[in-house]
Amino acid sequence: MLTIGVDLAAEAIRTAVAWVEWSAGGANVREIEIQADDDLIVEAIKSADKAGIDCPLGWPDKFVDFIAAHRSGHVDVPAGTMGRTWRRDLALRVTDQIVYDLTGLTPLSVSADRIGHTAMRCAALLADLARQGRPVDRGGEGVVVEVYPSASLKRWNLPHRGYKRSVNLGGLGHLIDELHAAAPWLDLGSYERMCRNSDDAADAVIAALTARASYQGLVTVPTPEQAGAAHTEGWIALPTSPICDLHP
Repeated sequence: MLTIGVDLAAEAIRTAVAWVEWSAGGANVREIEIQADDDLIVEAIKSADKAGIDCPLGWPDKFVDFIAAHRSGHVDVPAGTMGRTWRRDLALRVTDQIVYDLTGLTPLSVSADRIGHTAMRCAALLADLARQGRPVDRGGEGVVVEVYPSASLKRWNLPHRGYKRSVNLGGLGHLIDELHAAAPWLDLGSYERMCRNSDDAADAVIAALTARASYQGLVTVPTPEQAGAAHTEGWIALPTSPICDLHP
């Protein structure tokens, strides 16, 4: 099987895509592309059994309602609601709050942070996939699942902080060392050096590994009460078992 990991950014220059091929012997990183454009991403996802995208797939339902109300001039804070609590529900999706409860990590707010620019690009990619006959279920039931590499790493007891940007290359190298130790069946091949020098490439690989966990049913899924929000806002799949369970 083939899983794809997409570390998405607003522009191609910070976007990486990883192809991970799975066989009885283990997993092999077949290719990593950095500075990935929209066409490359769409074609990669179309080729995948499962693809993990590191980007919000939607906006908070309450934020969407708020914007519609603001446009018509009818914004009201619900009676008995603290302003800070009300704003939290506008800034964070249901899945973001679940991720915080389970990991202590808070995903960037798609409605109140710069990642909103990336989510706009993602929305266009999902629309393009739908036009090409591959509609995306934002709850993760189809070929695409939303992932959060830092949270996946934490759930797998791997280093999840201090490896981003060029000033932290030592931390990135430590992460790759720990990944080798935890998953000796994962062969980075000729792309190991790239993963040690680019956190975008490394996150794309982690996204592809999380896609594998999702394919195997080894991730969190929405409860019936959360399902409605997951299908409109998106749902971050968190690993529910050790990384060794991904081994074929």
